Formats: sequence, C-alpha cells, structure tokens
Amino acid sequence: MPATARLFLSVALHVAAGAVVTAGAAVALGDLAGLPGLYPLTAMGCYAVVAVLMLLHLRGHAPHSRFGAANRVTLLRGVIASLIGGTIPVIPHLSPEALWVVSLAALLALVLDGVDGWIARRTRMATAYGKQLDINFDTVLMGILAVLAWQDGKAGAWVLAIGLARYGFVAAGWVWPMLNAELPFSQRRRVICVVQIAVLLACILPVIQPPLSSLAAAAALGLLLFSFAVDTLWLVKAGAVDGTRMDGYRDRDPAAGPSRTDI
Repeated sequence: MPATARLFLSVALHVAAGAVVTAGAAVALGDLAGLPGLYPLTAMGCYAVVAVLMLLHLRGHAPHSRFGAANRVTLLRGVIASLIGGTIPVIPHLSPEALWVVSLAALLALVLDGVDGWIARRTRMATAYGKQLDINFDTVLMGILAVLAWQDGKAGAWVLAIGLARYGFVAAGWVWPMLNAELPFSQRRRVICVVQIAVLLACILPVIQPPLSSLAAAAALGLLLFSFAVDTLWLVKAGAVDGTRMDGYRDRDPAAGPSRTDI
C-alpha cells in the first residue's frame, strides 16, 4: 500500500475513534449533568468540524505514513474542544459546578497544547500537517470559549472577535497578497495565544463576573489586535508581494516553527 494511502487510512481510523470517544463522553456527561439531548448532538457537530480539519493538509505530513503520538494528543484536544462546544446551546442549563468543569476541561486542552509539540520534537515527527492542525484547533477552542463568554453574559458580542481574528487575517490575505508571506518565528504570538485561551476560560468561571470579565476579555482582545498589527506592519515594510515568501524565508522548513497563521 502506498505511503499516502497508509497515512489516509491511519488518519481515518483515528477520526473514527475520536468520534466514538466524543459521542460516548457527550452522552455520559449529558446524563450526569442533566443536560438536554441537544448537548450530544452539538458536541458531535463540533467534532465534525474537527474531523474535517484533520483531513486537511495531509501532504504536509510527508514523509511519515503514520498518524503519530503527537497528533493523537492534538486529536484529544479536538475531542475536548468538541465536548466544550456542545455546551453552547445549553449553557443556561449548566450549574456553577458544570461551568467549573468546562473551564477545567479548557485548561487541560491548553496544557496539552504544549505537550503535543514537545512529543513531535522528541519523536522527530514535527511536520507542517501537525503544526497546521495545532493552530486550527487553537482557533476552534478560542472561538468556542468566546461564544460561551458571550452567551453567559460575561462580555458583549465583541468578544467573538477573539475567535474570528485569525480568519479575518487570512481573508485579508486574499485581498492583499503581501499578507500571505511567511513571518519569522515569534514567541510573542505563542504567548498571546495562551493568554487568549486562559482569559476566556477564566471568564466563564462562576466567580468571575462583569465588569471584571469584560475588562479581562477586552484586554486580551487588545493584545491580540496588537499582535496582528505588529505582524501586518512587518509584512508591509518587508514589501512581500504576490503572496510569495521573502528570500530569507523561501527555503524555511515548514516544521521548524509557527507560521503567520499561528495566533
């Protein structure tokens, strides 16, 4: 069997296993918390998004033909994000204890965000596929937490901008190709990504109430916009055009570090 076919089969099996785990956990948690039947359905809807993301950019996993331990950890983060996302339409039914569980689950996903990269480097399986998957799952989790913060009355609808900012930046690249150029690695982006998730999961804690939650979310959004502004100015000054990479980054290893799409 060709390596590409083996890789697709490996990913498909992991996607199926993740679906079974998500469905089983959603039903069990829904029963335990006394949530409406809509919860498992929404959780599986969120997992469908995770599954699609897992099937994208498979060519970036070359030359590996197996999924790998690091991507399994990333998949676990996707399952956790799906279970959290399932609470979006039923948040009025969540008890304070359940909200604590949701925040702790988001914290676990945040911790695992550092574990998968470490495993990838230790096993020498750091690839563009794994990096893109990691970035996409971060964005999905931020979007879900932003919606929960809004629906729970912890911040206004403007908090959704935290989850939509990356998509806005990518869309802007379609209009201004210079924004498609590669950016040098920046620890700032990684730290601010962690800050966004940490602030959002704190906002949905029962003990954090407006105006404190709104102020914290606004500060996190300000940091995020500042980070995008810095990168945008760098790209403009560098004079990247037509969506091509600058000479200094043309031969960059795609697995070496975060790209411009890393929040």
